[in-house]
Amino acid sequence: MRTYSTLALTRRDRVLTITLNRPDVLNAINLEMHDELADALNFIASDEQSDIVVLTGAGRAFCVGADIEHLAHVAAAPERFDHEARIAKRVVFAMLDLDKPLICKMNGPAIGLGATLALLCDVIYAADGAKIGDPHVCMGLVAGDGGAALWAQRIGLGRAKEFLLTGEPMSASKAEQIGLVNHCVAPSQLDDAVVGFCNRLQHGSMNAIRWTKVLLNLELKRVAHAVMDAGIGYESVTARSADHREAVKAIQEKRRPVFCRDVGKVW
Repeated sequence: MRTYSTLALTRRDRVLTITLNRPDVLNAINLEMHDELADALNFIASDEQSDIVVLTGAGRAFCVGADIEHLAHVAAAPERFDHEARIAKRVVFAMLDLDKPLICKMNGPAIGLGATLALLCDVIYAADGAKIGDPHVCMGLVAGDGGAALWAQRIGLGRAKEFLLTGEPMSASKAEQIGLVNHCVAPSQLDDAVVGFCNRLQHGSMNAIRWTKVLLNLELKRVAHAVMDAGIGYESVTARSADHREAVKAIQEKRRPVFCRDVGKVW
């Protein structure tokens, strides 16, 4: 089993659980976690001792998105975003290429890149009371790391636009109602619900299950290939913008950001 600084991998029977493991910062993603996720997903794909993968977070959150200190570090030298963009693309396609069933145990808020990671899973079980949202635009950024492809595929273009253009989060119960997540269950029942679903899969024909997933993901991969390069490009431009620097500064100063009103002027 691989070991990481920001992730914890455990295996029980033939179910491998990958836990985002920075609970002190609600599993916010820094550069190290970005890189470790890409490596861990490659390991999981080739792991012969597992058939099913569960993705969850340590502590009281699933993942609240990018670490603010990391965002400030990148905003100060935006060329650092280019490496992160390449890794983000690797993570997205590693999750889409994984033929093993990938189950999200959304034990708490899933925000930004955290929401993208959850939505890349095949089936999502969310704890009642958790929230999910993609507030890239609130950070002066384009939702280019997967959100533009994933939200529309799950809930339709009209609803996806509403949530991605505002960055508004929603409750897990609302997400279940509109089909963004599969199930919203009481926090005390979350573990049992995920274990029960994994057990159901384990008693099935694993070849048939895996190849059905591969077939279902063909269309999603086609969409992802169509939009990811443009999405990363647009996000890279906005990562270098005055609006993004203002959003990061506003968070640090605990105030509302004041964005540029001159459309087309990003510097």
